[in-house]
Amino acid sequence: MNLFFLNFHCLSQKSASIFLNQLLHLRNRHFLFCDLILFSITPLLALILRLDGALTLKTYISELIIATILFLTVKVTFFWSFSFYRRYWRYASIEDLTYITMLILAAGIIQELLFCLFQNMPHVSMEKLPQSLPFIDSLLTFIFVGGLRFSVRAVERTSHKQIVLNTHERVLVVGAGSAGVSLVQEMQRNPQLGFYPVAFIDDDPQKFNVNIRGITVVGDRHYIADVVKYLQIHKVIIAMPSVAGQVIREIVDICKANGIQTSTLPGIHEILNGRVRVDSIRDVRIEDLLRREPVQTDIERVYQFIQGKKVLITGSGGSIGSELCRQIFKCQPAEIILLGHGENSVFNIQQELEQLTQVLKHDGKAQSNIPRISGFIADIRFRSRLEHTFERFQPDVIFHAAAHKHVPLMELNPAEAITNNVLGTKNLLDMAKKYNVKHFVMISTDKAVNPTNVMGASKRVAEMLVLQAARDSGKPYVAVRFGNVLGSRGSVVPTFTKQIATGGPITVTHPDICRYFMTIPEAVQLVLQAVVLGRSGEVLMLNMGEPVKIVDLAKELIRLSGYEVNKDIEIVFTGLRPGEKLFEELFIEGEEYEATQHEKLLVVKNASRMIPENMNVAVEALCKSADKNDGYSILFLLEQIIPEYKPQYPSYKNQFNTSEINSEPSNYLHRDLSLK
Repeated sequence: MNLFFLNFHCLSQKSASIFLNQLLHLRNRHFLFCDLILFSITPLLALILRLDGALTLKTYISELIIATILFLTVKVTFFWSFSFYRRYWRYASIEDLTYITMLILAAGIIQELLFCLFQNMPHVSMEKLPQSLPFIDSLLTFIFVGGLRFSVRAVERTSHKQIVLNTHERVLVVGAGSAGVSLVQEMQRNPQLGFYPVAFIDDDPQKFNVNIRGITVVGDRHYIADVVKYLQIHKVIIAMPSVAGQVIREIVDICKANGIQTSTLPGIHEILNGRVRVDSIRDVRIEDLLRREPVQTDIERVYQFIQGKKVLITGSGGSIGSELCRQIFKCQPAEIILLGHGENSVFNIQQELEQLTQVLKHDGKAQSNIPRISGFIADIRFRSRLEHTFERFQPDVIFHAAAHKHVPLMELNPAEAITNNVLGTKNLLDMAKKYNVKHFVMISTDKAVNPTNVMGASKRVAEMLVLQAARDSGKPYVAVRFGNVLGSRGSVVPTFTKQIATGGPITVTHPDICRYFMTIPEAVQLVLQAVVLGRSGEVLMLNMGEPVKIVDLAKELIRLSGYEVNKDIEIVFTGLRPGEKLFEELFIEGEEYEATQHEKLLVVKNASRMIPENMNVAVEALCKSADKNDGYSILFLLEQIIPEYKPQYPSYKNQFNTSEINSEPSNYLHRDLSLK
């Protein structure tokens, strides 16, 4: 008996499988045949429903045959005329359901009109049939036609779900907000992606036990360990683009403790077009662990400021410059001029932006709303090349992001720091004044505050040049200071990542060294906000939050890479490098700070009053010293311009060719450069 039932069960499963397979392979000719049968019986069923089953067939037979032929002719003609039998129903959607509804509604109206007409014809009597027959027939047609088509879609999803259950990664989605729901929706629509969403985790108690797209919110993040165990989860995806880094760290720690793989969606600033996609999923990065609350930006004001303008971006191929390009592109400027010295980096960002323009054209955007992209290779230290740039493009706004930024290298090469950071900025400002550029924004650094190194001092001099130009021209030329940027080229995170990849050790200069960090998109967003808030001759400072210990950063990176600190990867302390601070500072003595309309921005309101009287002469002397590669005089001149800068002269005496200097720096300076 058991064998009989087993055989019967297997036979039933096989028969069901064959039926479902046949249903999936129905073609439009099969649907037409089915429709002809259905259209032939729906008037009879409609009459039975109308008469509550009390139907005497002899009474209505002739009229019913006429009505059936009439309705069938109308529906088939209507469906055929509107290409109903050319659609592919295996992936039927809500749009297809709407299409069916509109067709049947239109056919029903024609049926009703013809039905009334035939009732009044002398030789074709249909008076016995109820007036509501065409309406009921249309309802039944909608049920049968829609049901038949969408049963194919239902079978498709059921069969895919069975495949997914057996072969796909079981995913727990942390975050049942719009990002998480969009992610699940795409996973369900595209089973070939290889993900099967099993459950949601969300910290909002009001969502607990709520079913979203067939998936239940099973609890908050403290339930992750239990859910992973009991639902046999293979992967956890954090779908909270705007949550703070502390929450991300907690979730990652829970997942690591349970040996579960963790991925995340990018931060909200990284999702440029606002759309969440499965291909956006990536491994958790250090930027996610240090992520702060999202910055509220007056996007509309930034958009209005940039729209229709010609924007020149120096250092456009760099980390900050390229992100400026991306975010400015969204504001529909008339033209973006990509100015840079490195041809490869400029080429890469130009190609990226050109690709975006092609997408806009494909989407049918008006040509006037698509920015022109112009790449221009130039070194800002050469005035003649800059002259050609400004004469050709006539920019309205300049974002000056080109600079030498590596502290130890600039300590060994002070002439390069001066020619690029100081002379280059001066050349740009001279061209901006000559060609009447309306807005100038210089990207500065927190290392310009009470500088202890050549790089920071050169950026402080560049700030002064911007402030002086603003004072002389009355135009809104400003400088924006912020700290270290996570993930920028040559910064600490890529360096640590490479050291981990080679097996370590990770080198940290000092166990107590701290730095302020922010992500590249966040920094650029605040720079753009500073542009619309800044007035002439101001320095704006970004609120960098709390400083982060570099050794803690190294430990987090080691753990994210799947290793144990000082077991798999060792941390070695090498000592502070020349010119390096233990703690970065944000305020300069004598500067007066006040809040702006934005909570993340401060303004130095007296910045333009802190410029030395002999600024032009000093800068000219500084550039001459750089031209002679005279490092000792460069330090001395920087000290004269920036009183708070105290260079370490002894460390330079044997690093530069100073054969021309035969006396104290002050005597040499007065004798040779006439600085008074």
